[in-house]
Amino acid sequence: MFSDGAIDEIHRFSGGAARLINKLCTHCLLYGVQNGHRIIDDHMVKRVVEGELS
Repeated sequence: MFSDGAIDEIHRFSGGAARLINKLCTHCLLYGVQNGHRIIDDHMVKRVVEGELS
């Protein structure tokens, strides 16, 4: 579901904190479903961070 680049971005944003990882992954999955994407990539993670979590 998540590309290697997406996992790197998730780690960069969360710093390894489980709650932030969970929150970000949930938002990314919802964003992906709403937009018809099967794979979450690093660009989508950045959009979610900038749009919903900043």
